[in-house]
Amino acid sequence: MLREERGWKQSDMARRLWVSQSTYSGYETGKIQVPVDTLLKLADIYDVSMDYLLGRTDER
Repeated sequence: MLREERGWKQSDMARRLWVSQSTYSGYETGKIQVPVDTLLKLADIYDVSMDYLLGRTDER
């Protein structure tokens, strides 16, 4: 949802995180567990908390 709100493609995010598009797709679908260091990067990119990314809060 955060990626789509910004109009970014999975390939855009994959490049930002230095992973393949298929790996990023796996993160979004839950097929691949997101490493903690990548979660930190995502939180910074989207300007949200890790708790928000993990679904522990609705507050960004």
